[in-house]
This record gives sequence, structure tokens and C-alpha cells, in this order.
Amino acid sequence: MSDIAHYFSPIKFSAESFHEESFAHNFVVYSSHFPDLENIDIALIGVYEDRLATSNKGCATAPDEVRKHLYNLFAGSFSPRVADLGNIMPGHSESDTFYALSETIDYLVRLNITPVIIGGSQDLTFAQFKGYEKLEQTINIVSVDATFDIGSAESELTNKTFLGKIILQQPNYLFNYSNIGYQTYLVPQSSISMMTKLYFDTYRLGQIRDNIAEAEPVIRHADMLSFDMNAIKHSDAPAHEEAQPNGFYAEEACQMMRYAGMNDKLTSLGIYEINPQYDVQGKTAYLAAQMIWCFMDGFYNRKKDFPSRNSPDYTRFHVFLQDNKYEINFYKSNKSDRWWMEVPYPPDKNLKFERHTLIPCSYKDYEIACKDEIPDRWWQTYQKLY
Repeated sequence: MSDIAHYFSPIKFSAESFHEESFAHNFVVYSSHFPDLENIDIALIGVYEDRLATSNKGCATAPDEVRKHLYNLFAGSFSPRVADLGNIMPGHSESDTFYALSETIDYLVRLNITPVIIGGSQDLTFAQFKGYEKLEQTINIVSVDATFDIGSAESELTNKTFLGKIILQQPNYLFNYSNIGYQTYLVPQSSISMMTKLYFDTYRLGQIRDNIAEAEPVIRHADMLSFDMNAIKHSDAPAHEEAQPNGFYAEEACQMMRYAGMNDKLTSLGIYEINPQYDVQGKTAYLAAQMIWCFMDGFYNRKKDFPSRNSPDYTRFHVFLQDNKYEINFYKSNKSDRWWMEVPYPPDKNLKFERHTLIPCSYKDYEIACKDEIPDRWWQTYQKLY
């Protein structure tokens, strides 16, 4: 039996009522015996925890609601090797639940299995982050969220302060945080200023909705992704106590999840804040199921095309800026047409940052550089390294 089996409770499940070609017959599901994880690529994890939700109590019951719709879907052109590990039930305290989740993530990532967490409240992102603590590497977090969830230094950990706790975590192994989809009228200016001072990347809702493809290089930089379903507008995802009239459309959420799946370096995904008591005909749970489908579709279409400086599979471009003060090398994949750019690495710095010197970008960044302007993405990484 697996080292993590004791953290999980089986789910009530029978494949008989589902179509024979549906996920219900494709997944290995913990209904009686804990799944054998050999040859598994993706592990589904339900987490029944919402005690730290300052609002939206009831979201702990979301995992099984999402499963009802997920099991009904069909694989399409990919053959999923997915295990549903069941549910992590509430521990004696919230910290017990967090410990079970972080230990599970650590265990799965070491096995090269990607956990997909179905919460539960978004404070579980802190436990998701803690799952990387023993791996001895810096990581990048991307959050799709209408707010930043920072709180103050004195704030207790909740679903609205977890990012602040991640920033203050010691020892700290967070290299970069990126927010996609924040809505300015929901965020204090002090929080926006803090993001700027920390050289974190923030993208307003309208900025991404103007061109959803601009989310791709941001997501491609992530080791872990946290998705607050309240970032999706109420008409498409009503299952939240504070559902917003503005936000992403369902198809945009699905597109971002496909980007996440195609990210070769992403090793965990969390979907949080679905509250079934506010849902309308299961609409939000159904959308979450489709988002997971899109993640899988991207996952099984990974290109494994992270650039090698001497590989013939890439076209390399040199751009000199500001009278040769800066030189930026761009790499375009001949497999996927995706772009990266190189940030010079300080020779006297700790080597743990070295893997961050080649960062995802877009063709738009190359165009900006060709106009003798330094792309924001490049400049923020440069400042962070130096």
C-alpha cells in the first residue's frame, strides 16, 4: 500500500451507470482499494476543508460534485492514465489537513505524478506550496484570482490571506508569483504596490481578456497553479458566496487550463472555492470538470520543448537594445512556435536560481525588444536576479 494511502477516504463509486467509454471506466478510482500508482500520470485529490474560509463556507463539499460531471466526460484523442485517490477529510485541526495535503504532493511530485487538487477553500494553496518544501528548489506560483489574498503580517491564515503567508514563509523557496485576472476595484492600492516592490507579475482581467494568448507564457512559467473559481464571472460560475458579475468566461478558463496542461514544468494544480449550495444546476461543478478535461488534453499534448541553447529545434534571435547596453537572446520553438528569452545570470549568485534565466515569453515581447524597449517580463526577472 502507498505511503500516502492513510490520508485518504474512499469515495462511493460505481462505473455501471456511466457510458463504457467515459472517464468512469478509464480512471483508477479509490472506492475499495487504494490505487496502484505505477504508470499513473495524474492523481485527482479531493480535499474536504473550508474551516479557514472567511466567506464561502460549504466549499469543502465540492470534490464529489465535480466528480459527478468529470466521470461522465470522454477522453477524446488522449488516453488518460489517471488515478482518483479519493478525499482527504478534515483533520482534527486545519493544520492536520494541510499536513496531509503537503505530504501527498511531495510524495506524488517525487514520483513524477501531477496532483490535481479539488478543494475546498483556496487557503489550501498554502499546503500545496508547502508540498515543495523538501524538494530543495525554488518554485514559481501562478494564481488565477480576482484578488491577491495577501492580508497583513499579523493576519491569521485564511482563504484571503494565504499569499501573505507564502511570502513570509521561512525558509522561502518562492522565486516568483504571478496573478492572472485581478480586478482593480477589488484590490487595495497598497497590495498593488507590494506586488510591484516584490517584482511579482500581475495582469488585470481586461489585459488578459483582450488577448487570452498572453496568459500562456505566464502560465508556462509556473511550477504550481492555483485557480480560484470566483475569478470566473457569476453567469458562468455562480457557486460562490461572493460571486462576481465580472470575470473570465468559461471558455477562457478552459483555455488557461489547457495552457497549464501543456506546461512541461508544471507539477501541481489546485481548483478551489466551488460552493455547491450556491451552484445553479451544477453549472460550476460541470465547468470545473471540463477545465480538468482541458488540463488533461494539454498534458497529453506536451511538446517537451524547453530550449537547449545548441539545439537545431529552435530559431535563435539576438536583439541589442539601448546602444548595446543590453542584449536579449530569444528562442522560438520550431515544434510549438512558443517563445523564450534569456536573462543574464549573475556569476556570483547562488546556483539555485540558474534554472530561471531562460523565461517564457511571447512574440509580443520580441516585437517590443525590436523597438529598443525592454520587455517588462525580462526587466522584472533581471531585477529579481540582481
